[in-house]
Amino acid sequence: MTSRPGRPRRGRVALHLFLAVVALLWLLPVAWAVYTSFRPYADTAARGYVSAPGALTLANYANAWTDAELPRFFLNTALVVIPAVVLVLVLASMVAFGISRLSGRLNLALLIVFAAGSLLPPQVLVIPLFRLFLALPLPAPLSDNGLLYDQLAGLVVINVAFQLGFCTFVLSNYLRTVPGELVEAAVIDGASLLRALWAVVVPISRPAIAALAALQTTWIYNDYLWGLVLMRTGDKRPITSALNGLRGEYFTDTNLLAAASILVALPTLVVFLVARRQLRRGLTLGAVRG
Repeated sequence: MTSRPGRPRRGRVALHLFLAVVALLWLLPVAWAVYTSFRPYADTAARGYVSAPGALTLANYANAWTDAELPRFFLNTALVVIPAVVLVLVLASMVAFGISRLSGRLNLALLIVFAAGSLLPPQVLVIPLFRLFLALPLPAPLSDNGLLYDQLAGLVVINVAFQLGFCTFVLSNYLRTVPGELVEAAVIDGASLLRALWAVVVPISRPAIAALAALQTTWIYNDYLWGLVLMRTGDKRPITSALNGLRGEYFTDTNLLAAASILVALPTLVVFLVARRQLRRGLTLGAVRG
């Protein structure tokens, strides 16, 4: 029995309509935040948030940039994101390379361990990690209080620890598709396994590594929990946690907060636009080869 010719076309139309509705629902809060960020607080207080604007201005963006001292917190975030992404990709590449060369059963067992670790909710570990950071010492060049707590280096460590399992899981599955003969040929030519990894395997895995780099940059940049729990000094916090400082005890300028949130979201948008081709290629190659 053959299906009618109109069914596939109706199915595609229904799918596109569903995706369009989901996209609109996803973009609606962002569009509302952008709309609110252009309105003075006095205008929304007089007319209400669900109303036509009486005036539109860029003053909220200027005030958010200067009054909230966003450049300082962007620098704090860069000092966390860049080392964390580099470290997690380097360590994940080395661990995934070792796991990919193991036998099937041991390979599977280790992958299950890494996958289980990456699925563990970080909220359940807040109290033990908080006490651990208060007890761990850190040398003077990296800490001004002698502890791992309240230091940007501590945020680097915690983000690497929580992201390493996911990156290892993804890269190990991808590296299994790399022909073992290439590594064996490099070893026969006199290269060590570490040299074979960086000279042979990593260049082949560049699309997957680039995709993970884009994802990790976005995830670590957007982290809110650890910057709030493991940092005490407000001037040291990363940008997402620092936004909490714009909330007053009795009054919060939501228009100013919306403008600051849009400014904070721009770097991740830039990362996605720059790396979208590598991201799409890396994820597609992983799906096809896996």
